[in-house]
Amino acid sequence: MKIAPEVLARWEQFKSEKQDGLMETLSISVTEVGSGSVKASMPVGDATRQPFGFLHGGASVALAETTASLGSWMLIEPESQKAVGLEINANHLRAVADGKVHAEAAILHQGKRMHVWQIMIHDDRQRPVCVSRCTVAIIDR
Repeated sequence: MKIAPEVLARWEQFKSEKQDGLMETLSISVTEVGSGSVKASMPVGDATRQPFGFLHGGASVALAETTASLGSWMLIEPESQKAVGLEINANHLRAVADGKVHAEAAILHQGKRMHVWQIMIHDDRQRPVCVSRCTVAIIDR
């Protein structure tokens, strides 16, 4: 796990406040966090496959939104603000039947009330699986 020094305190706060949810259900594992970037991986298995044996597109979208939302949370003041998903789109480029998929989220726009992220998901062989863009609204608590 690689955590950039400038977000280390925020990462520790995230870990102490985090509740179990979809990340645990899908076994999403955060591997790197920076200021404006997040990397995570997710296994392709029974919990993430569609009925025909391939990675479910919804699981890819869940991975994408998880990385974008976490990335935004690292950039806001969580005591007075919340980061909530506003819009997400995804283009599914390749079917994956096993192994892991890896997401790399990078912020494209960091405004006061809106963040826009691009998320690239690839397989274990670095082949593109999905490209997504997620808009996160920054609202007052």
